[in-house]
Amino acid sequence: MANAGVRGRPTAPLVLSPQERTYLERQVRRQGVARSLSERCRAILRCADGLPSKSVATELGLYEHTVDKWRRRFLKDRCDGLLDEARPGRPRTINDDQVAAVIERTLRTTAADATHWSIRSMAAETCFSHTTIRRMWAAFGLQPHRSQTFKLSSDPLFVDKVRDIVGLYLSPPNRALVLSIDEKSQIQALDREQPVLPMMPGVPERRTHSYVRHGTTTLFAALDVASGLVIGKCYKSATGQSSS
Repeated sequence: MANAGVRGRPTAPLVLSPQERTYLERQVRRQGVARSLSERCRAILRCADGLPSKSVATELGLYEHTVDKWRRRFLKDRCDGLLDEARPGRPRTINDDQVAAVIERTLRTTAADATHWSIRSMAAETCFSHTTIRRMWAAFGLQPHRSQTFKLSSDPLFVDKVRDIVGLYLSPPNRALVLSIDEKSQIQALDREQPVLPMMPGVPERRTHSYVRHGTTTLFAALDVASGLVIGKCYKSATGQSSS
């Protein structure tokens, strides 16, 4: 008998209709979907591929009983079984469409008299409390007040150079030491007017407010890619002779 060595109750086969598979795959790829729902959909897709719950749990980093739970819920209620059950307490006063409208406005528009939305300006615009707006933004990881810069290289061989360097880091020549080297020049060499007084019981470390200038220095640093060791030394100038 094929199942003679299998312990426990046999697992019911899980077969998806084309519409169900499309829905589950869309939830996995969809931006902004709750991570918990995405994990459930991914688990059901792997179960439908014929994998046992233990293998699915190991692959997705879940507990086996968690995979079993959502498998049973899906077999009973299909896709609706993957949604969170209603919990006791105060009913929701803001529906999903209202939340989506706030998120869409945050991403696609800006405040009329500012460069970006603030919590209070969005609250005034949508008639929600600033606490509600803060929770919405936190749930979707939105921070309109923050920005980052980037720069695209104009070097036509940029991609080839990156591949060469990354390839060298990942697979260095035999018995070779690979270093990543950089320099930071014109660093102000500052020192306190008086020595730092060490911390004592009940007294924090103390240092003078004023400082003395000692000109500038240049820092040369090298990173041993294999070990992560940082090698650094300061020189008075950035000439090749001083740093040799």
